[in-house]
Amino acid sequence: MSAAAEALASRIPDALVKTAFGQTTAHVPLPGWLAAARHARDELGCTQFDWLGVEDAGRPGAVGQRHAVLLHVLDPGTKDGVLLRTELGPDDALPSVAPLWAGAAWHEREAAEMFGIALADGEPAHLLLPDSFSGHPLRKDFVLASRVVRPWPGRLEPGEDGTSAPSRRRAAPPGVPDPSWGPRREPDRTEEDRG
Repeated sequence: MSAAAEALASRIPDALVKTAFGQTTAHVPLPGWLAAARHARDELGCTQFDWLGVEDAGRPGAVGQRHAVLLHVLDPGTKDGVLLRTELGPDDALPSVAPLWAGAAWHEREAAEMFGIALADGEPAHLLLPDSFSGHPLRKDFVLASRVVRPWPGRLEPGEDGTSAPSRRRAAPPGVPDPSWGPRREPDRTEEDRG
């Protein structure tokens, strides 16, 4: 990120600015999320909405408990932008930035539907999934039913192939069901598949 973008991020009120791997991020506490977004638009000239996304911010052993929300907006004249980040706990609701950037409404609806993020304005209508769908498929704690019904067609995930040291706890990757889902049929593998 450019020095100008780093300077923009440092001007966000109540933000802790960090730079890692060339990306400067303004970490904002949840109560200051909307004020920081408004400041970025009105005071810093970041009137162009780029994207809003969500990622799992859970610490080891707490997957799915906390989510980070990221917002990237740009100054259309200079093309310098600012990346805002806040974290939500399981009982927190995200204030909407859609009144500031209309394009953010779609991204917020996606976050609510796919990650289970609560929005302060209430639960939006479904965007991508049918109304009958239960769960939030982009959460790391969401079990992929297709992994229960039939084996994964590719290489086995670490912890699934039985090669782990017996003294280590086997950790399944996100989406792989634990043994409580029942027995799993092993795929037919040839020597070439095992590679």
